[in-house]
Amino acid sequence: MFRVLLLGGTGEARALAAALVGEPGITVTSSLAGRVRAPSLPDGDVRVGGFGGVEGLSAWLRDHEVDALVDATHPFAARITAHAHDAATRTGTAALVLRRPGWTEVPGDVWRRVPDTAAAVAAVAADPNRRVFLTIGRQEVAAFAGVANPMLIRAIDPPDGPLPAHSETTLARGPFTVDEEIETMRTWRADVVVTKDSGGPQTEAKLVAARRSGIPVIVIDRPPLPSGAVVASSVEAAFSWVRAQRHGSSCSEV
Repeated sequence: MFRVLLLGGTGEARALAAALVGEPGITVTSSLAGRVRAPSLPDGDVRVGGFGGVEGLSAWLRDHEVDALVDATHPFAARITAHAHDAATRTGTAALVLRRPGWTEVPGDVWRRVPDTAAAVAAVAADPNRRVFLTIGRQEVAAFAGVANPMLIRAIDPPDGPLPAHSETTLARGPFTVDEEIETMRTWRADVVVTKDSGGPQTEAKLVAARRSGIPVIVIDRPPLPSGAVVASSVEAAFSWVRAQRHGSSCSEV
């Protein structure tokens, strides 16, 4: 059997797992970080929890005789991606990063791109009277703890760490419709939306809603991928890469 380790609980990861489970001669294990309380589980074997850094992941790849590693984690899971790249390099394991394309600004959008969360905090704090709709997940909300702006925080699970003094938190799992996002922004009287460039259609409705409502958006750019990483931008391309690796093809580009 050709053994694949698939990292990530994204929609792309689940779709790829479903495709690989049905492919003769391939066995796939999906690994979830366990940071979401009730994750949607993919098809096939599933493990939950970390590996213990690069050393732990390298040992897991060796011990389980993994033939191919596919990193289909969230585009902002930079540490996991770096560890996966280093572990694959150390063990000589074929590795691929599956990343959906980022979002592209279209006519009517009023975006301000910033390189990281710290820059987003500075952009928000520059005008403390603006009401903020913060949609960056829960893990980096604490970075905004010192911001004075009124802020609506939306996340699936309760945010980590301290919260901004003038904030409300709503826990909800998307996808949301454009009309729902417009209503949320209207009810909150949002002056600006803050989001990460996650890409994909699952969370794009908030961008459409902001465009239609004339609300500017602060978009946090993705962290760079490791140098030399092989990247696929679709599930179909990743599936073809795995099949090529199984049949002994050298595939340095996708």
